[in-house]
Amino acid sequence: MIIRRCLYAIRLSVKIRTWSRWARQAVLIEIYSKTIADMQYDDCQGHPMWFEKIERSHGGPGSQRWPLHLQSVHPDFRLHSQLCESETLRQQYAVGGKEPVFINPQDASARGIRNGDIVRVFNARGQVLAGAVVSDRYAPGVARIHEGAWYDPDKGGDLNALCKYGNPNVLTLDIGTSQLAQATSAHTTLVEIEKIYRPY
Repeated sequence: MIIRRCLYAIRLSVKIRTWSRWARQAVLIEIYSKTIADMQYDDCQGHPMWFEKIERSHGGPGSQRWPLHLQSVHPDFRLHSQLCESETLRQQYAVGGKEPVFINPQDASARGIRNGDIVRVFNARGQVLAGAVVSDRYAPGVARIHEGAWYDPDKGGDLNALCKYGNPNVLTLDIGTSQLAQATSAHTTLVEIEKIYRPY
């Protein structure tokens, strides 16, 4: 009897919420949003659309000059930049005292890069040093540096400074994802990587 009353109460509750205007908007999947369309944003219209990115790998804008798609993902050994100063943790992941950059064997071979080499990762916005980790876990054309490395410029106050530790933020665009969302788009960029022969 108690279970029957509970089920009746749940059904009644669902009916009431389903008929309310708020609930109808909340439970439906919208393919078209008049609310968003009425905002008249160029880069975010009322329905899903493809917009060419400012830069994109694999044949997209900028990929001829900067052929590698760099991802900057969350680190395994830190919470963003917290604990980056921990020598105990750095010993677990650093390569040659630098943040590791993971690169596919094909891309590494084409650039004369071997496991453990110190490399320069760069584009028109900036440059960082990193320690190479050659791994087939990453697709050709894709490289990865964990976000959160502490910024360590070779020349303080210089926009063209080289980050000696490997902070990928100097390589990424500083723009929002759209006029509507304004979310960060900092975890992807196009770069080139070269082996460094002089000591740092």
